[in-house]
This record gives sequence, structure tokens and C-alpha cells, in this order.
Amino acid sequence: MHLSTHNWMRAEPLELTLKRIKRLGFESIEISGEPKQFPSKDSRELLKKYGIRCWGSVTLTLGQRNLAAKDPAQRAATVAYMKSVAQFIHELEGQEMTIVPATVGKVVPDGTPEEEWAWVVAGLQEIYDFTEKHGIRIALEPLNRFETYFLNRADQAVALAKAVGKNCGVCLDVFHMNIEEKDMLAAVRLVGPLLTDVHVAENNRLAPGMGSIDWKAFVATLRAVGYKGALTMEAVPPVDRTPVSPWPNQIEKNPVDISPEQLKFIQDHGSSLLSEEFYTFIYETASATLLPLVR
Repeated sequence: MHLSTHNWMRAEPLELTLKRIKRLGFESIEISGEPKQFPSKDSRELLKKYGIRCWGSVTLTLGQRNLAAKDPAQRAATVAYMKSVAQFIHELEGQEMTIVPATVGKVVPDGTPEEEWAWVVAGLQEIYDFTEKHGIRIALEPLNRFETYFLNRADQAVALAKAVGKNCGVCLDVFHMNIEEKDMLAAVRLVGPLLTDVHVAENNRLAPGMGSIDWKAFVATLRAVGYKGALTMEAVPPVDRTPVSPWPNQIEKNPVDISPEQLKFIQDHGSSLLSEEFYTFIYETASATLLPLVR
């Protein structure tokens, strides 16, 4: 196992992210699924410069991106977007693609359970055919009920993966598991060899080491099922605007360029623009907590 990270949680140049994680013992990155924002040629050069490899990417299933949409054109556009992310991963020599099938934040269905399951399976199978040809393994990620109605638990993700194809995998996110799973360690054992990616954050979505998760037991269970992939940092800190905030320098006072869509995505996840000082602090905490466990 090794440490990895997403880079959607703070609007900053990719080079700044890579410089930080290299210093802290991270080995790879799961680049945000926005190929136009991170051109593969430029990204490859930066990855090589800092000795960080691309683990893969995660679909940013926001706006009209939705494999469970009633509108066939919307589903087709979503498939095309996800294929573009797969191509992006291929160009960066990554090996996995985390997929959230339905729009993040959408909690009202478009159709019957049977209709939506069929739509999602069909879309994923088309993407799966593409990723299999490029040596990329899909990892289906359940989210908590407040972010999606479609896929919330490990057993659901296993069923969906099996419906898609024999090499389709599952991604588990500790924050979401803490909400939806009766027993997180049992969920890991249930997924077993299908486990393709793991996202890490505390029960409060702060960095590992800043909450109540037993990381020693969790990592030991990952080892027991034979998982050898990344622990991908995905802390999304709540912004404390009260007088009792323990982090007086948490909020970014001079934000860099950020698109309205990206800002909304961050805010919809209960966070906001974070200062580099605080963001670095949470990465230092994650590294201190997890690095001794994965070595």
C-alpha cells in the first residue's frame, strides 16, 4: 500500500500539490477528472519532475453528468465524459478510474429502481469496454445518502460491479462508510478482491488522525484481504467560522482562480476555500497517521 491524494479539495496549481505530497511521503495522485483543466502533456511533465505517479482519476459527477438520468442524451453525454477521463488516465499511465455513477448531490430519482439500474449498468458496460482495452480498472464508489440515492453501501457496489463485468471493481471511502455501513471492517472483507481503490478521511471528514477512526485496524483489514493499492487522501474539512475555531488561519483570504462549478462542488461538500497553511497542516497530519501503517 502507499499514500495517494485527490486534488479537487483546494483550488491550487497541480505543481503545488505535487511539491507538498512529495515532501510528505505520498507516492501517487488521483487527478481530478477534468482533462481540460489538467492537460495530460503538462501533467506528465510535472509528475515526472516530482517523481509522483498517476494512480488514476475520479469522475466529478456534477451538473448534468448522470448515468442514472431519464434523458438518453444526458446519459450518452455522461458516458462520453467518463470515456474522456479514461483516456486521460491512459495518457498519464494510471491504472484505476473511480466512478460515482449518479450526480453528486442529487437525491431524487429520475425513474424506477429497475429503470435506473438498467441505465447505469448499460452506461458502465460501455465505459468498461473502453477501460478494459486500455488496462484501466473501474472502481465503483458508494457515497452517503445525503450525496446520492443510488449507491450507498459496499454490498450494493459489489452487486453493480458484478453486473458490469468480471474485472469491474469497487472503491471504498471511509467517510461514507462511517455513515452507511453497520461494520466498516466487515464491508472491506465483503468487497475483498474487488477492492480497487480506497479513499481516506475521518468520520468528521477531516484528515486521518483528526477523528475517531481506528486506522490501525482498518489498514490491517485491508492487508488481510490482499489490498495493495493506494490510500487516497480525500479530507474535506468543514470551515469553522466561530470564535472557538481551533484554526484561525483556515480560510483562504486571497483565492486563486477557481471556476464557479468547482467552487460549488467544494461548497456542496460542506467546505470552502482553504488556506495553504491549513491545507498543508491536514496533509502533514494524514502523513503522520498513515505512513507508518503502510510501510
